[in-house]
Amino acid sequence: MKNYKIYITGFIIAFVTLTACSDDFIDVPSRNPNSDDFFKTEQDYQDVLIGVYDLLQASFWNVMVGEIASDNILAGGDPDNIDGPSMQDIDNMVHNDVNEQLRDIWRWMYAGLNRANYMLEFRDNIEFDTKNDMIGQALFLRAYFTFELAKWFGPLPLLVEDGRIQNKRMQFGEQFTISRTATIADTYALIEADLIEAVSLLNTTQDLEYKVTKGAAQSLLGKVYLYHGTFDAAKYTDAATVLDQVISDGNYTLASNFGNIFEHPGENADGSIFEVQYTDVEGAGFDCLQCSEGNVAVGFSGVREYVGPTFDSGYGFNTPTAEAASIFTVGDLRKDATIFDAEAIATSYQPSRGETKLYNRKYLPRKGDLGLGDNNLTNPNNYRAIRYADVLLMAAEANIQKAAPDATKAKGYLDLVRDRAFGNTTNRIDATLANILQERRLELMGEGHRFFDLVRTGNADGTIDGFVANKNELFPIPLIELELAGAVERWGQNPGY
Repeated sequence: MKNYKIYITGFIIAFVTLTACSDDFIDVPSRNPNSDDFFKTEQDYQDVLIGVYDLLQASFWNVMVGEIASDNILAGGDPDNIDGPSMQDIDNMVHNDVNEQLRDIWRWMYAGLNRANYMLEFRDNIEFDTKNDMIGQALFLRAYFTFELAKWFGPLPLLVEDGRIQNKRMQFGEQFTISRTATIADTYALIEADLIEAVSLLNTTQDLEYKVTKGAAQSLLGKVYLYHGTFDAAKYTDAATVLDQVISDGNYTLASNFGNIFEHPGENADGSIFEVQYTDVEGAGFDCLQCSEGNVAVGFSGVREYVGPTFDSGYGFNTPTAEAASIFTVGDLRKDATIFDAEAIATSYQPSRGETKLYNRKYLPRKGDLGLGDNNLTNPNNYRAIRYADVLLMAAEANIQKAAPDATKAKGYLDLVRDRAFGNTTNRIDATLANILQERRLELMGEGHRFFDLVRTGNADGTIDGFVANKNELFPIPLIELELAGAVERWGQNPGY
């Protein structure tokens, strides 16, 4: 299964202020570590860095709810009761500022961002041989968390100085004065600056599977450039340049069998550039979903009361639409690895709300996993955050969109993806922008990219039922976060909410 898993075994940073009301009190030094005086050894940096990685595991809603917002997936859930009302609202494009899942995304991604800031604040404390690479990993992770927030919420409250996110924690009290970035394009520029520096510091290969590489930073940078291209067309050329470099470096290859990618042996294997690591050896509960070391979204996506081969049961959310299943043409090997037809396979099961009898096969709970604690919350299925096929299709798109289009290069990249999908070279198509975007839907269905692809390309309106232009491109900032920061007026709500 996996050769390495991330565990957090008790690393706690305490912020302690000792006060005395009179001279009668004895001033006893705290036994807790002083966060300002923590970084003294290489291992200290490594411990904090693992804590930054740990928040990636809380990004399960980003993937699952992001897919539910698209035309690929229905919310699903209990057919008799309104199960997961916040997810039902997102499915229906009825967003509100008290949505439970949206607040989780906001606070958990900011928690990851601030953990990265903590390490970067003390990046110059000491010197050691592996420090540059560690700092590169922290910069990548800060960029990743910030990008996730920007995709959902647009311009962000950030501490900024000289065109960079400041290398310092957001301390209590600063929420009352911090400002949002002026535009989402400004936010992308800050993310790009972090990734450009990360590329210059990161190793090309790593000793452990969970660590990000130079290629991962280049791939994410190319993706951010594509999003930025919506506001500045020159960024498409930047995207093509960096993604072409990832491909020409030759460090990645497509997995030969698409069907194996989302099985346990396919984790951290061919075609994988960056994965969020999960494990099922530590149980979890509903009182702290972000505490789970397992992929919570997998249990939520399992077939309700499923009895049959291969899979375990779950809560029946995240169900593909019949239309999404219908777009795969005859001979496309990706369909059976993407769409699970419960009616055809299950001995018995309970239908989900809006039942199509179809489920997201890529992230269903597999039989044989340990399932400690609540089995549905501790599934070990890694999230394939950046795949080589995604890079090939982004590079194809960038080469079509850039100032001097290169359709030949774009077609070469598209052909690689299509040839693997069909197992032959007879299903190649022209490298038009529409074809490339459709190929992204086919290749990446169920992986959390579709809604944001539709938004950034201007295709969401008219494609997603209920989508309101100039509103639903972004989600509302959680009201409680605006109120806790005293920022209802200072930050303002996103347009239309």
